[in-house]
Amino acid sequence: MPFHRNGASTLSGTARVAIAIASTSIALSGVLPAVAATASSQGTINTRHRFDIKPQPLSEALRALSTQSGMRILFPYDEVAPYRARAINGWLSTGQALDQLLAGTSLRHAQAGDGVIALAPSGNRSLVRRSPLSVQFAQAATPPTDAGALAMAPSQAPQDEQEASSPIIVTGTRQTTRTVAESLAPIDVLGKADLEASGKQSVRDLLGTLVPSINVSNNGAGASWAVRTLSLRGLGGDQLLVLVNGKRRHNTATLFINGSVQNGQSPPDLDLIAGNAIERIEVLRDGASAQYGSDAIAGVVNVILKNDTSGGAALTGGSYLENGGEQARFQIDNGFAIGEGYIHLAADGVMQNNTIVDSSPIPGTFYPTGDPRNADPNRIRAKYGQPQVVGGNLSYDAMMPVGDAVELYSFGTFSKRHASGWLTYRLPAAANNILEVYPEGYIPRIQVRDTDFQFAGGLRGDGPAGIHFDLSTTYSEDRVKYEHTTSLNASMGPASPTTFYLGLVKSSEWTTNLDLQKEIDFGLVEPLFMAVGVEYRENTFKIGPGEPASYIDGGYRSPAGAWLAGTLRTAGTQGVTGFLPAGSGSWDRNNWSAYINLEQKVVEGFEIGLAGRHEDYSDFGTTDTGKVSVRMEPVKGFAVRGTASTGFRAPTLQQQHYASSSTIGVIVNNVNTLLPVQALPVDSPAAVALGAVPLRPEKSTNYSAGIVLTPVRNLNVTVDAYQIKIKDRIMLSETLSGAVVRQVLGAADIPGVAGGFYFVNAADTRTRGLDIVSTYRAGLGNLGTAMFSLSANFNKTIFTHIDPIPDVLAASGLVLVGRAKQGDFTKGTPRNKFIGNILWDKGAFSMNLRATRFGKITQVASAMVLHDADFASCVAGSAGCTLGYVDEKLKPKVIFDLELGYKISDGIKVSLGANNLLNTYPNKLKAVNRLAGSLYNAYAPYGISGGLYYGRLNLTF
Repeated sequence: MPFHRNGASTLSGTARVAIAIASTSIALSGVLPAVAATASSQGTINTRHRFDIKPQPLSEALRALSTQSGMRILFPYDEVAPYRARAINGWLSTGQALDQLLAGTSLRHAQAGDGVIALAPSGNRSLVRRSPLSVQFAQAATPPTDAGALAMAPSQAPQDEQEASSPIIVTGTRQTTRTVAESLAPIDVLGKADLEASGKQSVRDLLGTLVPSINVSNNGAGASWAVRTLSLRGLGGDQLLVLVNGKRRHNTATLFINGSVQNGQSPPDLDLIAGNAIERIEVLRDGASAQYGSDAIAGVVNVILKNDTSGGAALTGGSYLENGGEQARFQIDNGFAIGEGYIHLAADGVMQNNTIVDSSPIPGTFYPTGDPRNADPNRIRAKYGQPQVVGGNLSYDAMMPVGDAVELYSFGTFSKRHASGWLTYRLPAAANNILEVYPEGYIPRIQVRDTDFQFAGGLRGDGPAGIHFDLSTTYSEDRVKYEHTTSLNASMGPASPTTFYLGLVKSSEWTTNLDLQKEIDFGLVEPLFMAVGVEYRENTFKIGPGEPASYIDGGYRSPAGAWLAGTLRTAGTQGVTGFLPAGSGSWDRNNWSAYINLEQKVVEGFEIGLAGRHEDYSDFGTTDTGKVSVRMEPVKGFAVRGTASTGFRAPTLQQQHYASSSTIGVIVNNVNTLLPVQALPVDSPAAVALGAVPLRPEKSTNYSAGIVLTPVRNLNVTVDAYQIKIKDRIMLSETLSGAVVRQVLGAADIPGVAGGFYFVNAADTRTRGLDIVSTYRAGLGNLGTAMFSLSANFNKTIFTHIDPIPDVLAASGLVLVGRAKQGDFTKGTPRNKFIGNILWDKGAFSMNLRATRFGKITQVASAMVLHDADFASCVAGSAGCTLGYVDEKLKPKVIFDLELGYKISDGIKVSLGANNLLNTYPNKLKAVNRLAGSLYNAYAPYGISGGLYYGRLNLTF
């Protein structure tokens, strides 16, 4: 849902001017004309007032602010004269109002004495930044004379004397004057400096690194190889709403299938947003469906794009220590003033090679019976690791004023990405190989070509009766084409192609919003803030069929005298079968919604927020959600906050209509055997025959309670406990196979398939946890300055209800949600996660050292296998051989990241760094679980490729 961005927010490292500077400014007023805007009474920079400042020259706006705040403001007239300020209206502290007036200028401020604020140049003289309700416009000022520069040269106070100000947020509230410290719900703000110092190359990995309650999944399998998803508080990626500049971000067209923890989802792909286009990211760790609509069960990630006229470039190159994976990234961005408006452009290009990690021997008979090579074949054939990626991202953010109180705005992103990766090795003697084509077997390679874009435009400003409005529309689309190389359709025999077009998937979203905001004064300590709005959204999803060779059954049988003579060979391409014409098509739906948000400070130290939303979907009806938030601050530096809300998530069109064929590994006689399976749309004849029913929305109840502490200056601590209950959780069923299933699928004209699965509202879950975040900014004297942070997340999910197998399959002995799937939800992400970080700088030198401890993860086995006491495969009946489940437990690991930086000069910086500094790997799998050739556990959130070491050159202009 939309809201208004605070492009000005709090500027990191704001210059604090000593009292001597204010005195010098007055004393040298004859050399540098300075104006002391006096007022009848004095206050402090943190005192809140009701401001009503009209658009006017900045010097006059500063006088108005002085009058309305009771503060004396000292400023150099020549520096202020070139600027014009836009309107400021609402309850803000004096410091917040001043930040908005100065945003985009070459000036910074600090309280220089009791009731006195001094302004001084900061050196950056060409900024154009957006304030919460409007934009200040800046033209480059004429450089001051030497005398003027000397008189007003800022003398920055030591860091330990500075107070880290709290940035203004726009997520979780529709007010544009609220800070992180004042938030009614837990929220993290990752500024541009955090993003640049993280050492991570993608937005997705950056969030997983800096936010303890976020975990990043490994790549999926098959067609979802290129997609990695986020998990907030142990929930799925599609239960986390993503916004860009407050506007809903579209989901990926790819369905994350054949994966692990996030199986069956199609969340937004954050890697398709240029990292250097981002001003900041706000992460709301609280249910917010009543505020923003579907998907915001776990929380909201809001990506705010840059909107100033600064610029920069970065070139990064690196490689993994042992497994290849060379990569390079080039980024450049710059902003340009256009009259009283601006446009900020960004480009981001990446090239990443495959990593190929160590693998284990693959068991089984490799060659036809009697072939002497079976005595000692090369069994190291598997190729596991990260995919190869080549891609580019473009973005822009633009604004142009229309009159004094209205502006046109637009932003957009455009991406193209080509990812390719290896799948599972196929044995030479298997029925899914043709020896004449691949005498040594083969590894299918999937090619995923993604084209993605989002464009938004709108008109916002101040209307009659003090109403602020925002009318916008956003259109977005994700189009993914799939190809296979080094594959085979064995049913076509030796004439089979080895390269196939598998088809495409495409999703689109068109959202139109009208949002209205107004303050109503009822005589309380502050006016009531009210926001109302309506939204209309259309979604489409399309599946395009592959070429016939990718899915047909050619009917080939090996001739007499050949290996597997008379055996009917496997139909369809290996790895991922092409989309069938019968499962292809286009689907759409629409929905409209209306919401209301109310926020009221009743008395000093007590505030309440209410939200309600009504949604009406064309395919499954209506739903209503609500939220109440409370914050109490009995004494300064200690606050208590809590929320209670209901939420929902609508099933995606992908989950309703996705149909495909693929292969799964099934252990048969202690050998990994690949069998074809079918993904069935819930309304297909086969799925209905197997007991499928139309999907319903997930519904949730969310409770959170926490405290906010500032026990000493520059130390901030938040502790928040939460509980999230989800009813009718949407998940993929188990792969349903066996005689009964084959009979049903045969009757539905899907012959030759080993099994099928479909989406189902199969279970209810409950998640409980605790978030702890603490930061401390310290001056170290001659050793420089440092920011220390320590954060943690504790999380546990359990199933409170699981539906039984449909009656039609009651005699089959199957279950809808099996042991492994339950384990993925309850044990597949870390039970706890700790992040300790030191960000230090002194002069030209900087260091970022981070230690992340990932708690225990368990990969729960889906089936029992024969194994001995050492968990190696064995033959039934042999001594010590037992049949049982062999789970894989990932021990807690600490991963260290380090980046060292040096500023060669103003605007040039070089850095050396390492992600996973100590080259740590996850546990090796037990021998009985290595049958497909994998050696390391892919559930590890830090990956299986080891340490990445890199260098980077940054330019600022």
